[in-house]
Amino acid sequence: MTQTQDLTALSVNAIRFLAVDAVEKAKSGHPGMPLGMAPLAYLLFREVMRHNPLDPSWPDRDRFVLSAGHGSMLLYAVLHLTGYDLSLEELKNFRQWGSKTPGHPERGHTPGVEVTTGPLGQGISTAVGLALAERKLAAEFNRPGHTVVDHHTYVLASDGDLMEGVSGEAASLAGHWGLSKLIVFWDDNRISIDGPTDLAFTEDVLGRYRAYGWQTLRVEDANDLDALRHALRLARLDERPTLIAVRSHIGFGSPKQDSHKAHGEPLGAEAVEATRKALGWPYPPFAVPEEVYRHMDQRERGRALQEDWERRLKAYAQEYPDLYQELMRRLQGELPPLPEAPPAFDKPLATRAASGRVLSVLVPRLPELLGGSADLTPSNNTQAEGMEDFSRANPLGRYLHFGVREHAMGAILNGLNLHGGYRAYGGTFLVFSDYLRPALRLAALMSTPTVFVFTHDSIALGEDGPTHQPVEHLMSLRAMPNLWVIRPADAYETFYAWQVALRRKEGPTALVLTRQAVPLLSPEKAKGLLRGGYVLEDAEKPQGVLVATGSEVHLALKARALLQEKGVRVRVVSLPSFELFEAQPEAYRQEVLPPGLPVVAVEAGATLGWERYARKVVGLDRFGASAPYPEVYERLGFTPERVAEALAELL
Repeated sequence: MTQTQDLTALSVNAIRFLAVDAVEKAKSGHPGMPLGMAPLAYLLFREVMRHNPLDPSWPDRDRFVLSAGHGSMLLYAVLHLTGYDLSLEELKNFRQWGSKTPGHPERGHTPGVEVTTGPLGQGISTAVGLALAERKLAAEFNRPGHTVVDHHTYVLASDGDLMEGVSGEAASLAGHWGLSKLIVFWDDNRISIDGPTDLAFTEDVLGRYRAYGWQTLRVEDANDLDALRHALRLARLDERPTLIAVRSHIGFGSPKQDSHKAHGEPLGAEAVEATRKALGWPYPPFAVPEEVYRHMDQRERGRALQEDWERRLKAYAQEYPDLYQELMRRLQGELPPLPEAPPAFDKPLATRAASGRVLSVLVPRLPELLGGSADLTPSNNTQAEGMEDFSRANPLGRYLHFGVREHAMGAILNGLNLHGGYRAYGGTFLVFSDYLRPALRLAALMSTPTVFVFTHDSIALGEDGPTHQPVEHLMSLRAMPNLWVIRPADAYETFYAWQVALRRKEGPTALVLTRQAVPLLSPEKAKGLLRGGYVLEDAEKPQGVLVATGSEVHLALKARALLQEKGVRVRVVSLPSFELFEAQPEAYRQEVLPPGLPVVAVEAGATLGWERYARKVVGLDRFGASAPYPEVYERLGFTPERVAEALAELL
């Protein structure tokens, strides 16, 4: 064995035992995968990937996504050894309050973590969005002799990742789109939490991925670095995404090797000592030889790679100054000026249709704006005039057809927005927000500015019936931290809702839109949406308040007219966004909803949650029904008379 081979083996074991020691100290974690897949982590971060620990946000870096997020200590160990700002003390504080080493990787929390992972299937699916962004940016900005966008996305996925349905949805799209710079390593250790994977997982995985349009390869031993290198060379030459099945042994070298007991619990002191002996690691916990640090350090290499890219970028700027300025603007996330005034609307309009009109104004002004739908384009109104379809043959297209794959759509949109250079949105029916909720939750957790367009927002779907009529969805979405839910009442509020969504950089926004036409409000008053809630109609010394969202705002206005005829002075408040309203100063909120005034809320959805604003709710705590929507509304009690009566009872 040569000195280099000795140093390689020593470095691989350093990764293994930093992970084992951190899990042991925390008395919590997953040592099995780091023991088995440390050679791959070594190879990628030391030899293969173009990355710079001194600048983890370098735009043309290769991306690594640990989809099997439970193996987080594998990533933390290799980030520490290669020179990222992740100290040994942070590794010792694994899974502890305030550390940079949480139980599962969190983007924005730990330097070098690209995607928040842990919920299986999300990482690999989000990585499809990262690879898609690279493909599109390269097509838009690279020119002959000037390649300024050229990087790969590498994924380490587990059996569980490939079992989850979302990964199949996303992989199908990756193959369809021919995302050749997406390379996924499957940790084929044949063990799940319950025991052997063949308890529930005996399919031909590689055959399935070949059917998706992927190249598939197999490496028979995770410790065979030459075989891994050869597979990587083949992967980088192919015009398809690649899945590499790597036969590994969970808990490699430990007494618990190839057992589910190595997956999600510390090995225990005796087993750790036995593993040290088996793998020839004589060092105490958290000790790493200096020669390993020198061998693994990627700071100088990373600096040189980035400086080379910056030299090429400078030459590109001289040759194509306009393209350079546009690329920099987009990578920095700076929006061009948005239209301040809404387009002219001249008749009642469904807010989904108004959203389509607004997009037709925005898309020409925002070249970074990409959109799509989960096979509901005509219903969601998500394809603006002039948006060409994206395809393998037309990477410049800005419209994405996701097929009936809501969950993958959500994850891929997140990847596009995480990558930089794009602002991506996607549409489906509100009732199907449940199908993509895990991706929506991770967007909120990662503060990713994805825009989710949810149309067909209530029982006003009518004839499609209760399977498609959302009832509990608005409140369940409002319960999610860092998600802004906006349900505009008309076309003008819809225009301002898009303004809010696009200007928001620190989290996702859900635009909740009607199927049915709704009357127009005053465009000047509708601007109040920018504050989440506002007084739409008022009376001198109001006796009570009707507060509503979306289409029910118009119901509240009719109820107010009935009460006014009887001499009751009523204020109507449009409250399209709880979250935006709560972000306003308390004085403003009390001005809109004065303490002490009786308040009735009106919304065609679950009443739970309205108690923060109202003493009584005209809502819906049952499922809807199939019939023309005016009849559904009437039979379920959404009438001006019932709303007026509810406030009269409080008075």
